[in-house]
Amino acid sequence: MTEAAVQGLCEPGFERVREALAETLASGSEVGAALAVYVGKSAVIDLWAGHADAARTRPWTRGTIVNLFSVGKAVGAICALRLVEAGLLDLDVPVAHYWPEFAQEGKGRIKVRHLLTHQAALPAVARRLPPGAWSRWDVMTEALAAQAPWWEPGQGHGYHVNTQGFLIGEIVRRITGKTLGAYLRESLAGPSGIDFFIGFGPELDGRCAELLPQPASLEGDELRRQLSVDPGSLSGLPLMRVNAYRNPPEISGTGVVNTRQWRAAEVPSTNGHGNARAVARLYSALAGDGTLDGMRVLRPETVARAAEEQVYGEDIVLQRPTRFGLGFQLTMAERPLGPNPRAFGHFGAGGSLGFADPDAGLAFAYAMNQGRSGWQHKHVRRLIDLVYAAL
Repeated sequence: MTEAAVQGLCEPGFERVREALAETLASGSEVGAALAVYVGKSAVIDLWAGHADAARTRPWTRGTIVNLFSVGKAVGAICALRLVEAGLLDLDVPVAHYWPEFAQEGKGRIKVRHLLTHQAALPAVARRLPPGAWSRWDVMTEALAAQAPWWEPGQGHGYHVNTQGFLIGEIVRRITGKTLGAYLRESLAGPSGIDFFIGFGPELDGRCAELLPQPASLEGDELRRQLSVDPGSLSGLPLMRVNAYRNPPEISGTGVVNTRQWRAAEVPSTNGHGNARAVARLYSALAGDGTLDGMRVLRPETVARAAEEQVYGEDIVLQRPTRFGLGFQLTMAERPLGPNPRAFGHFGAGGSLGFADPDAGLAFAYAMNQGRSGWQHKHVRRLIDLVYAAL
């Protein structure tokens, strides 16, 4: 692939970023990808390149959307924080105040904020759930309500890989009467024209990029080896870590990620679909005055509160350091979001990413369909570095 194959907007001064994106695709690190960067309210980069399918017959276009995995966790958090601003949700009230059934198994004192900080101790369901249970909202939320905490809630944190969206989404549903996907669409994404969806109909399938299997790697092979263990032979924390990714079996999208059933369902931590432009536009509001084309996303004081460190240290699930605010991953030495200390956002599996940097007034988003296993993606880090070098 040559630089000419990269399409879209690239303001003067950012040409090296465009070249790097072209080099990434030419090297085979990606099949299709998009990159968007806003400085203040203005887009300085809105680029896309490559193909939306494994056969490389469909070009990636301006309107292509793709499963962004955990990038959607921050979108769900924004929805919850909007309810806080509306006076409908209190982060320091027990979850059971809004969702009485949640109080089972001694969970009556778990606070709403613990769902946002990964301290609720519910990253997995212990009892084996049937295939397809991820598409049945009541099955998932009832199982989580009945699940005992895996550790003392509020005392440690562990990444709620696939469950956080069900937990937050059920509170949104109890308060508004709408699913998280419907609330997002009607209150935020629709009015502001943000192309981000949690559950959608077949009318958008033609815009979807296929997710391609991750190529072999040492880290990916090790993860697959761990997850191939029979959960029935495990107990305690090993069972928790395996079930966080594979109970029900396809909860991480395995084998179903390109299906109509997956796209129609609401698996908010995992199956949000969008593009780099949508995510960067959303974060541009959070990096600035909290508005997007005149519409209030969140007040600046709410954003500042959400970007304050809540937990930082060894993650019980991931077994490596993680750092969270209220629903957002925060920049840290082990996994920086640019050079500035107040940057916040969220990574997604395979390399997708969205973040805001209020010190630079910058928003960055990256989307792709090939993906790589691993916690760090050198080509994404390179794009970030080149963006900052161009400022």
